[in-house]
Amino acid sequence: MTTGAGIAAGERTGLPAPLTDHWDWQAAAACRGMDSDDFFHPPKERARGRRRRVAAARAVCQGCPVIRECLAHALAAPEPYGIWGGLSEEERAERLGRESLRYPARRTDRR
Repeated sequence: MTTGAGIAAGERTGLPAPLTDHWDWQAAAACRGMDSDDFFHPPKERARGRRRRVAAARAVCQGCPVIRECLAHALAAPEPYGIWGGLSEEERAERLGRESLRYPARRTDRR
């Protein structure tokens, strides 16, 4: 099924075509094989824990040989969550001139 704009329903725009050339950089990433919890916030994370997690993730990113490719991907996609290319969600949103990259919250009061 496609929308009026010719985009398949549910398809995210902004992502590169599914060619391995676009994703090969991930094999060289310093974070490859690490626990994703180091880069993505858990539910109800408190400020102190967030600061520590973000600082630790950035330390990994700073020594990464593909930090530029990672950040370019995160800005192009745009990735709504996590530390990518050494930047937080808020920092990437600021670079893109957006208030937030996060998906809208789901309503829980279905009537």
